[in-house]
Amino acid sequence: MSPSLDDTFCPLMQLFRLTHLYQNRDYICINRYKEPYGIIGDTMLIGYARTSTVDQAAGFEAQIVELEAYGCERTYQEQVSAVASRHELETAIDMLRKGDKLVVTKLDRLARNVMHMGELLHQIESKGAGLVILSLGSETIDTSTATGKLILNMMVSVAQFEREMMKERQVEGIKRAKAEGKYKGRVPTAMRQADKVKALVEAGVTRLQVMEQLGISKASYYRCIQHAA
Repeated sequence: MSPSLDDTFCPLMQLFRLTHLYQNRDYICINRYKEPYGIIGDTMLIGYARTSTVDQAAGFEAQIVELEAYGCERTYQEQVSAVASRHELETAIDMLRKGDKLVVTKLDRLARNVMHMGELLHQIESKGAGLVILSLGSETIDTSTATGKLILNMMVSVAQFEREMMKERQVEGIKRAKAEGKYKGRVPTAMRQADKVKALVEAGVTRLQVMEQLGISKASYYRCIQHAA
């Protein structure tokens, strides 16, 4: 019995189907050559892992394992605090091209606050790329989808709303305290050392020595002297 066309082309069709799935999965690259790594595909997943200190080595490794399991071909990693400059993150975003995705395990690995999150999301979207957060609550968020973008924008908006409400309550509290004569404003950091400055000067310590010992400027030194007089 001669083989049917289905039997003849079955291996080819299976290969075609696998290739088609391979091309369209979020974490695989097939059709595009991308310098300098020689990776080809419509979508490239670029991972970013961060910890604050070297003491968090276990958490750092866990991030990398999770990113690789998701399919990231390239992972940028650095051990810096949330407020420090992040050169690897800048490089990762710079590498993004249209259709690519930046992948992080958690939101706090990426952004330091709501404003920073908004700035980063704008940078990513301006390149035609998306952001994937593997664990946001109990969900994986992908901003390249309408639902994922909506959820993240809602969460950012809620966080921004809470921040504005806190500011508003603070302003109201200050107004109430001023009306009751209880608010004196924030004492400048250097002025808190006025008593120390006075004591050192009375002990015969020179101005330069006082400034060096207390870590204050020349202007702060004289303000402290006036305050203590």
